[in-house]
Amino acid sequence: MTPPDWQTCTEEELWRFVAWHLEGAGIPTVLVGGAVVAIYSEGLYRSGDLDMVLDRHRRSHVTEALKEIGFVPDKSRYFKHPECKHLYVEFPPGPVELGEEYPVFPAEIQVEGRILRLLSPTDCVKDRLAAYIHWKLRDNFRQAVIVAKRQKDCIDFENLAAWCDREGGAEAYEELLKELSKTETP
Repeated sequence: MTPPDWQTCTEEELWRFVAWHLEGAGIPTVLVGGAVVAIYSEGLYRSGDLDMVLDRHRRSHVTEALKEIGFVPDKSRYFKHPECKHLYVEFPPGPVELGEEYPVFPAEIQVEGRILRLLSPTDCVKDRLAAYIHWKLRDNFRQAVIVAKRQKDCIDFENLAAWCDREGGAEAYEELLKELSKTETP
């Protein structure tokens, strides 16, 4: 796979490159968090990092695989590429959960013969709404709205409503629907 343009790459371009190489090293990951919002919002939101959950692999294996493509660990938990100043990669602990929902079955896409995994549009909205429901993080609600508007035809609203109800967030779901019903001004 061809490396991205390190100075200008998007979250999606960097994710595809990193996840593709990790998959080739036998290290499957699931992209979660703000980078998924960046992808599904088609660039309207920028996260600044990639959160990739590992499937039972030690950090030493990840470090070796990332070094092969130019990434170095910093003193904290991040991996950075010296030519990519605007994005970094981190590996939060798993498993992937959405509030009380477990297991989560990520979306899969095929890229140059390898399967890459990320939250589905519905699960991305759940992820953002979880932070809003449980911690009242308004920015996360706005991110959920952006994704739901851009990916409206891909969202399973029945599943989302049931999940919100189980999470104690029926009001959040109603608020989301209200935002989606507003007409956009040019």
